[in-house]
Amino acid sequence: HKGENYARSNTRSTINRRMTTERIEISQEEVARLFEYKDGNLYRKVTTNYNAKAGDLVGVKQARGYLRVRACSKQYLVHRLIFLIHHGYMPGTIDHIDGDQSNNKIENLREATQQQNCYNRRLRSDNKSGSTNVYWKKQLQKWCVTLAIKGKTKHFGYFKDLELAELIASEARDIYRGKFKYIGV
Repeated sequence: HKGENYARSNTRSTINRRMTTERIEISQEEVARLFEYKDGNLYRKVTTNYNAKAGDLVGVKQARGYLRVRACSKQYLVHRLIFLIHHGYMPGTIDHIDGDQSNNKIENLREATQQQNCYNRRLRSDNKSGSTNVYWKKQLQKWCVTLAIKGKTKHFGYFKDLELAELIASEARDIYRGKFKYIGV
């Protein structure tokens, strides 16, 4: 029956979506029992099946660059488990300070709001200026500096000189984004 198949497939996609988005609680003790942290990586302490043996480096790279691992029949992002091991809790959002999702060293991870995490994004692939918050305004033949602040775009001016535009953008990021500004590493 058509309705039953739709209901089954819809339920399956809902379950898959929940598996990746809901906050799954796993204790610091359980993570420490299963994994050992060393130089930004997690290694298995316990053999759980023929594919997951004690001593193995864990983590399967996902499309966006994050490593994911299965623990206690649930999927977890490796950097979240590393944060939990060191701090005893799992915040809503964890920022990779250098912007590299595969650098899971504890000193590269910090708690952040979703907005702060967005501030620390890499340059877009279509960026022509080489600097965040600076783009070329073709009609004016000048560089434009803008910054999103609390959901609104604030304009800081138009500049003939790219270096000056980059300086203005950098100062604006210092003022409005503080330690969460993208540093371009």
